[in-house]
Amino acid sequence: MPDHSGEQPVMRVGEERDGPVLILTLDYPARRNALAPALRAALLGILDRAEADPAVRAIVITGGGAHFCSGGDLSGMDVRTPLQGRERLRAAHQMIRLMVGGSKPVVAAVEGWAAGAGLSLACACDTIVAAEDAQFMAAFGKAGLMADLGLPHTLPLRVGHARARQILLYGEPVGAEEALRIGLVDRLAPKGQALAVALERARVLAAQAPAAVALTKQILSEGLHNALDQERHYQSLLFLTADHEEGKAAFFAKRAPNFTGA
Repeated sequence: MPDHSGEQPVMRVGEERDGPVLILTLDYPARRNALAPALRAALLGILDRAEADPAVRAIVITGGGAHFCSGGDLSGMDVRTPLQGRERLRAAHQMIRLMVGGSKPVVAAVEGWAAGAGLSLACACDTIVAAEDAQFMAAFGKAGLMADLGLPHTLPLRVGHARARQILLYGEPVGAEEALRIGLVDRLAPKGQALAVALERARVLAAQAPAAVALTKQILSEGLHNALDQERHYQSLLFLTADHEEGKAAFFAKRAPNFTGA
């Protein structure tokens, strides 16, 4: 329901410290922590600050409430020119580059859904801890878009190209146990305990030699920059298609989209 109170919905990234571990909580309850541009900007700002802080040795990213992140915020996705699309992705890609290739190890604590951009965010982390009832999905095609935020690069590295094709092309949900079996997640936790297990893993990472961790992450991120450049070009074109407009309209009308290839 629309909010007629005049108050802006809560949209922030909470910060807590657990010794050398920085805990970041996506907090946008009105959209189940959808990764709106303002939320991405806030997350980027914190990650950039943490990158320069030697006291931060590891980072945990989680979602407030029942879900990790429901995806991109279609209500704020209004790209009208190629330059707008490229700028939208440029800012988002700064965040992904810091997560994948920056010096700080990052652990995702996933409860509920990690869908669309939420799956991209999780796969940009070094370790994914999921509650046993968590669900993962990459249904970008239903909005007339391709997977972004590095997912076409990071997902095959986790599950292999064949399984990545099935996840990206079909857009079907993957349960936590199946996600563990195929390598999409690294640890399972009881429902409600993903953050506790993620913190335990982050403390292990925080105890490692920082330079060794940083250089390991850097070498493992090889190929990311080229992948993001390609993604930025292709997705900017898709933002301008009639099928993307139809996908958004169908989402808000709660109906199946009628794509025409235009």
